[in-house]
Amino acid sequence: MKILITGASGNVGRYVIKELLSKGESIVAAGTNVEKLKQMFDDRVDAVQFDFENQKSFDKALTGVDRVFLMRPPHLGKSEDMYPFIDAMKAHHIKLVSFLSLMGIENNTIPPHYKIEKYIEKLGIPYAHIRPGFFMQNLSGIHAAEIKEKNEIFIPAGKSKASFIDAEDIGLSAATLLHQSEKYKNTAHTITGSESLDYYQIAEILSKVTGKKIIYPKPSFLKYRNCYIKQRGLDKNYVNVTIALYFMTRMGTAKRVTNEFYQLTGRKPRTFHEFASEHIKCFI
Repeated sequence: MKILITGASGNVGRYVIKELLSKGESIVAAGTNVEKLKQMFDDRVDAVQFDFENQKSFDKALTGVDRVFLMRPPHLGKSEDMYPFIDAMKAHHIKLVSFLSLMGIENNTIPPHYKIEKYIEKLGIPYAHIRPGFFMQNLSGIHAAEIKEKNEIFIPAGKSKASFIDAEDIGLSAATLLHQSEKYKNTAHTITGSESLDYYQIAEILSKVTGKKIIYPKPSFLKYRNCYIKQRGLDKNYVNVTIALYFMTRMGTAKRVTNEFYQLTGRKPRTFHEFASEHIKCFI
């Protein structure tokens, strides 16, 4: 049987596929752009047209599949948007779904991930929730513009700390859960990096790696919101969700460090210094 990977071309999905292929698994890569998936993975996977908002795409994606990596697309802000596909997984007797959730979500009912976890459990679908800390790719991706153009980290996180983890390490964790589905049935895993850093420390590391003087101006929520909506033109709902997450971060929800990545994989998580060095082109 095969494993369906939603969000296959994204930061995490591509690494889940990479690790599962190395374990000898057969993969169905799902997404709205099949040609892009074929270019990314050649003939190593089956690429299938899939859209959470198109229920007609569900059956074909789930045919011959017994495990699923489930990732909520950022533009689907309501937990209920995911329910039809979860219902379809139940109907197809999926033996394990690994849902990409959030660190600390078990104590935070506000983000949609909480209700999605609970809905999966309510339907009795065997699960292995994966709850990572903040992605290092947030800095090399959405927040890299200010780092490259203004030499600053423009994030409204105050003095808070986060136990950043590389998406590649998240991918390996998810692949491990899916590959050993019976072992990890009905479990949840909080995976983090090995250190908790504030954004002043992140700026210091990036300064050393790039040779530029990068600062953290600690912007307010209002300045951040105005910048990302009015100047950068990002979707208002997306920006509001990030503000909610950074609000929670200021309350200390993102600083916890766990050993679960090592317990799952037998490897130490990549440090932010290692990540920044490997992805230096994103910051200069």
